[in-house]
Amino acid sequence: MAAAVEIQGITKHFGAFEALRGIDLTIGQGEFFALLGPNGAGKSTLINLMSGLLRPTSGHIRIMGHDVQSDYQQARMALGVVPQELVFDPFFNVREMMRFQAGYFGCGPENDGWIDEVITGLGLADKAHTNMRQLSGGMKRRALIAQALAHRPPVIVLDEPTAGVDVELRQMLWVFIQKLNRQGHTIILTTHYLEEAETLCQRVAMLKQGRVVTLDTTQQLLRSHAAKQLSLRVEGVVPAHLQTMIKQQQGDEVIFNLADIGQVEIILSALRQAQVAVLDIQLQEVDLEDVFLNLVGSQGGQA
Repeated sequence: MAAAVEIQGITKHFGAFEALRGIDLTIGQGEFFALLGPNGAGKSTLINLMSGLLRPTSGHIRIMGHDVQSDYQQARMALGVVPQELVFDPFFNVREMMRFQAGYFGCGPENDGWIDEVITGLGLADKAHTNMRQLSGGMKRRALIAQALAHRPPVIVLDEPTAGVDVELRQMLWVFIQKLNRQGHTIILTTHYLEEAETLCQRVAMLKQGRVVTLDTTQQLLRSHAAKQLSLRVEGVVPAHLQTMIKQQQGDEVIFNLADIGQVEIILSALRQAQVAVLDIQLQEVDLEDVFLNLVGSQGGQA
């Protein structure tokens, strides 16, 4: 698979603070890729480097083969970024904003068909001639996504695109973005809604304190951690030899990580022998949020 994004040895220092500490990533053309991490992990810094808003302290980034520093114009034309912030020109309506954005990248009237497709796909058809200032917060979010797509970039970065938006927009957005991905667009997603990443993304990179701590397919990440969890409400003290299997214990609720389903009977048998009463039992599937918390937890600092 040819590379859409190549990130090689990227570091970024803000004075004495190291925001990124040697990032190496290759994202293939046509991938739906998740870039995850707690606040302060370095995700936004990396996106700003990809879009040329920041210069790296060291390392190189290429977008569709174009170096972000030495071949900035071509690299930027290949990239569409949807930022977290609601930043817009208050003097344009939705269609005018998109045509202006497309014109900035050299697209003329021949691009209007694509603009119509994006406006319709994001549910903005009845707002196309509405001034940006008059849109609701959710509609502004849709319009900013449309703006990032105006020049039909092959690589699309969605930085928390569904933060604070309603369910309808979220569903409409993902239907449209999945359609673009099937058409060959490379999608890079950052999100705190980890169920989105688990459902949509083929591969996941997790960042912590400026480093990549894991990079794998979504399914392999789930398989490599405990595939299931056993949640019990108990009355009594859990035997010492079961303590290493406990993921979490609060009051009478105990959650065990399971390496295989056969451990359920081992745990229940050990509890019976210790005369620990089981008041309730649930078998749960591990999801990406569990993996995320195990690997990166939370942290503070600059994003």
